Amino acid sequence: MVREGIPVTSLSRTILDLAVDSWPRTVARQIERADDLKVFDLREMHDLLNRAKGHRGQAKVRAALDAYRPERKFTRSGFERRFLEVVREAGLPEPAMNSFVAGHELDAYWEVAHFGVELDTYETHGSRLSFEDDRVRDDDFLLAEIDTTRVTETRLDREPEAVLDSIRRHLARRGTD
Repeated sequence: MVREGIPVTSLSRTILDLAVDSWPRTVARQIERADDLKVFDLREMHDLLNRAKGHRGQAKVRAALDAYRPERKFTRSGFERRFLEVVREAGLPEPAMNSFVAGHELDAYWEVAHFGVELDTYETHGSRLSFEDDRVRDDDFLLAEIDTTRVTETRLDREPEAVLDSIRRHLARRGTD
């Protein structure tokens, strides 16, 4: 396509081409930003991916699009699977898992409630860098009006009812219990 005498590509094609040399998280952020601006067309992206077989950016874009498949609950660890199982067994609404929100991946997110849970283990959050990064993430979520709480694996194992009660109360406070 040509606009004002300049050759341009569609947004979907631009995202796909940029994915080749981008980190997966960056690709997901590009899609999230386009979606936030209401210029992202999921059908167009899927059509492009079906036509662009073998494109080197395809795997990263497909991975980023997993967030748009609500029937799939993508979990990265046994801890995340256990958390989701505990939430299901308690009859609470199911959160989206590993969603990109406000520029960060959020472990469990109830979009309607603007509420999320970060699932923390010392092994993945015990370094100084992780500690600092977590504070930036928390602030970014607050600026996006998303309340979050942190649940450790130890707490979920020792006090599952207390964790569920807390989540239930957070959701009820937002009218989504």
